[in-house]
Amino acid sequence: MNKLRLGPVIEDKPVRVSIEIAAPLYRELIAYGSILAKETGQTKIEPTKLIAPMIEKFIKGDKVFKRMNKIKQT
Repeated sequence: MNKLRLGPVIEDKPVRVSIEIAAPLYRELIAYGSILAKETGQTKIEPTKLIAPMIEKFIKGDKVFKRMNKIKQT
């Protein structure tokens, strides 16, 4: 079975951010949360709980961002 890119959703102290997303994307998040919950043995995962880990995973995997951010910090 293929693994999803996102692992278990870890609860952490949140910072509130308000965004609007398209309805089709919201439905995709619902489906992703359902599959991820089954894969990780968690209970239902709300779509809003997926957004931050997905953004974090995206940023951590962006090699250009890492390189540019390293240059900026020096």
